[in-house]
Amino acid sequence: MARKHNRRANKRSQSVDIKEYAQKVEIVFRTFPTRKFNYKQIASQLGYKPEMVKAKVEMALSDLMQSGKILMVDRGKYKLKYTATYAEGVVDMASNGNGYIVSPDVESDIMVRAPNLMHALNGDRVKIGLFATKSSKKLEGEVIEILERKQTDFVGTIEIGKGHGFLVASSRKMLVDIYIPKAKLGGAENGQKVIARITDWPEKASSPFGEIIKVLGNAGDHNTEIHAVLAEFGLPNEFPVEVESAADELDTSIKEEEIAKRRDFRKVPTFTIDPADAKDFDDALSLQKLENGHWEVGVHIADVSHYVTPGSILDDEAVVRATSVYLVDRVVPMLPEVLSNGACSLRPNEDKYTFSAVFEMDEKGRIYNEWFGRTAIHSDRRFAYEEAQQIIDDNHPDGDQATFYEEIRTLDKVAKIMRGQRMDKGALSFEKKEVKFRLDENSKPEGVYFKIGMAANHLIEEFMLLANKSVAAFIGRAKDGEPTGNTFVYRIHDDPDPTKLQDLGAFVRQFGHEIRLGNKKTITQSLNKMLTEVRNTPEANMIETLTIRTMSKAKYTTQNIGHYGLAFDYYTHFTSPIRRYPDVMVHRLLEHYLEGGKSPHFGTYEEVCERSSEREKAASNAERASIKYMQAVFLEKHVGQTFAGVISGVTEWGVFVELADNYCEGMIRIRDFRDDYYTYDSKNYCLSGERKGRKIQLGDAMTILVKNVDLERKQIDFEPYSRTES
Repeated sequence: MARKHNRRANKRSQSVDIKEYAQKVEIVFRTFPTRKFNYKQIASQLGYKPEMVKAKVEMALSDLMQSGKILMVDRGKYKLKYTATYAEGVVDMASNGNGYIVSPDVESDIMVRAPNLMHALNGDRVKIGLFATKSSKKLEGEVIEILERKQTDFVGTIEIGKGHGFLVASSRKMLVDIYIPKAKLGGAENGQKVIARITDWPEKASSPFGEIIKVLGNAGDHNTEIHAVLAEFGLPNEFPVEVESAADELDTSIKEEEIAKRRDFRKVPTFTIDPADAKDFDDALSLQKLENGHWEVGVHIADVSHYVTPGSILDDEAVVRATSVYLVDRVVPMLPEVLSNGACSLRPNEDKYTFSAVFEMDEKGRIYNEWFGRTAIHSDRRFAYEEAQQIIDDNHPDGDQATFYEEIRTLDKVAKIMRGQRMDKGALSFEKKEVKFRLDENSKPEGVYFKIGMAANHLIEEFMLLANKSVAAFIGRAKDGEPTGNTFVYRIHDDPDPTKLQDLGAFVRQFGHEIRLGNKKTITQSLNKMLTEVRNTPEANMIETLTIRTMSKAKYTTQNIGHYGLAFDYYTHFTSPIRRYPDVMVHRLLEHYLEGGKSPHFGTYEEVCERSSEREKAASNAERASIKYMQAVFLEKHVGQTFAGVISGVTEWGVFVELADNYCEGMIRIRDFRDDYYTYDSKNYCLSGERKGRKIQLGDAMTILVKNVDLERKQIDFEPYSRTES
């Protein structure tokens, strides 16, 4: 009996042993749900020598097969069998190598661990299988298929070894180096900035294979770094020869037979107001008094669509570019200079073709009639903002400025009324300072100054907004107030996320401000009140930046939902076709409807809207990168010097500090705080000292010393010099 009892006990023990192995083996499969394993590979993953555990692993595999958890996909090879829900989304890479999939199919982002990315890179559109994990309630997944590569060309620095090279990408989101065989180095020298193209990525290779397609130049050289910024975001730095040729061949002369088809404004007082250094002028204002005592205000926009026709090589290039790019030291235009600075620029003392929105108004801003159509104008005077401001300030200018004294002051009066009405309806008012660099003859920064909006800026802004919203409503809204359903290009801005507003409210409360989370009007009134109160305070730029980040991102679409920030039910972009392709589409559609055309299918327009929104984001990122580069160049001359600043960001690695005098931003690494041992408090977004209990948090005033500047990485390192309690 005893022997029989022992046999039963041994059998039970063996059964428990196999179940434990089966659980361990299942974890291996779930950790690598797309991989195939044989018993040797399983044993290796578990940390055993295969010959020691062969029988147990094979029995565990048999147990998992019988329970339907794995499949034999080849002789002796097994793969996880699971019923996953599938989704599609875009990869957002984290610095730890994991990816987060942003998908419209799922409410929260899905984490994909590095081994399960299947060579997907940041921005790639992928198909993923979803599965719940035992260790986490959060949704995880694996990449099943890469549907579309976001990019295959990458900018970086080439490091050349024996017989090969590696491209170290500039983008922090590109976490793998690209292997470049010797034969495909393209003449690049060690340490140069280059563009490499991925040509292959073998399944078992840790790095993709590539080739150098362009050598940008030596790292640290100004033009090299600026061209690298453009290339990093997929933006061009020059036009193809055939595009330039097509522009040069255009007939840009003004013809009386064409003017005869248009409404002629050439004898109406007309002028432009732009930055002093502007080279293209795509909008002008005209003003004349009518017999009934009202004013006729004309908002005249360059008629780009007269020259750039659908399907032409110029149009194709404009679709690809979608927007002009404004870097610190240059503009990369959407259209060749023949158009952007020539035929389509509303320069003074020249006849020009325009597309106009004309309003009959009184001095209270009430609109009695509106008209839209193709026109011809003759700009009588070009004003810089500063010159127009002198007239607004009633400084009694002399000479030709005095000629437009009444017109500019009348338009300013109406603009202020319209602005007030917008604010009353719930529009947001951002008066964020714009940082500008004074550059020397080599485009190196000599100093920093702030550009602040004046009444002259607001004058132009209000009449451009009026034209944009009026054109959108003309096409999109029927006489009974209901949507027409006509295909059109809108500029929309969704309501902010309530959770983000709550977080912003909690943060600004420590500075004595309140955000009231009631209805839309209550929210915007409290936001505007806060933005007014923080103006000219040390924390102003940080709070304004955080508030902007709280807002949804505006975008182009054919599906109208209104514009939250401007408090408009209908809004479009009509006023800048020289630098924005959506405005060109708006001009064409407006002309189509004015001629009695039926609504076209929205599909093609929606595709171009999506591309334009994406290119706009890329251009904005490039602009910020060029600013970061210039900030690094500027502060390189000040290494070892001290500046006052404000903590503008807190991370587990340290804090970002924004300098008060120039808005340059750098990082103090957590190890450089030597007065205590600090740890990151993720709940309160601060660093907490373990011994003294001191907290270092957003908004704290600090005096820093510029420790180091890395131009290639656009990275500025600070260290604390002293700390001022806020």
